[in-house]
Amino acid sequence: MTSLSNLPAAAEEGFKDAHSYDTHRPNYPPEAVDAFLQNLKIASQDETVNIVEIASGTGKFTQLLAARPERYSVKAVEPHGPMRDKLAQKDLPGVEVLNGKADKMPVDDEWGDVCIAAQAFHWFATPEALKEIHRVLRPGAVFGMIWNVDEYNKPRDWPATTKWEQKLNDYILEFDDGLPRFRHQKWQEVFEQQPPANPVQAIRNTFTDHLPRFSLPLGENMVKWSMWLSEEALWARINTLSQIAVLKGEEREEAVKMFKEILQGGDVERNGKGEIAVHGVTYFAWTDRL
Repeated sequence: MTSLSNLPAAAEEGFKDAHSYDTHRPNYPPEAVDAFLQNLKIASQDETVNIVEIASGTGKFTQLLAARPERYSVKAVEPHGPMRDKLAQKDLPGVEVLNGKADKMPVDDEWGDVCIAAQAFHWFATPEALKEIHRVLRPGAVFGMIWNVDEYNKPRDWPATTKWEQKLNDYILEFDDGLPRFRHQKWQEVFEQQPPANPVQAIRNTFTDHLPRFSLPLGENMVKWSMWLSEEALWARINTLSQIAVLKGEEREEAVKMFKEILQGGDVERNGKGEIAVHGVTYFAWTDRL
């Protein structure tokens, strides 16, 4: 199957229910957003700031930018049709919604004061995308990446707060369709694979377009969070994972069965409403455009 948006077919199919994604994916904690924007050097700015937001999805992060007291002019670039339509319907102030993808954005050279990829960079962590992000940013601008990471969908070597979340994490890690996801922790490699920036190599590479484009090491930080979710809401959130959303028939029945069995664990904390304590982090990283 070839996607019109050039997304992997599994992602195109898994994210087609844009309404569910928008409703059930977690929001970003205010303290994490503030810290992230401070590191991007665009918090508390008096002048208008041009932001290129790549892979904006349904606008979970875009709407936070639009609601900020700063004057942000946002070009929200999204290749997935249903998600882009959902974002456009929100009619956010200062936001222009555009059809484009990571390696081909309808944005002028050096227009952006910052580029942001929220919950998305792992899908397009390629040299071609870095070259395009470099093109749309002015020199010295910052590229920032941010992810909400539920503990059931975390990298394998990150510790879990509870045994049941680790069990669910182990189960979800079994679904390997070969596509890149944040939990695989492969997205950093595209920065590490940049050519060296020593003077001799820089002169040699000037004519072959192989200069490093972003600074290393990456800046990084994270903010922990927890929230209460009903069992139904938790399953709905898990079902926004593209590799779970595409399950059908017996595979879906087995996934639901496993989910319910895991929630019988002795360390599942519930409040008076029967809601479950769910844990996670908001992780963010940033790098300067050279």
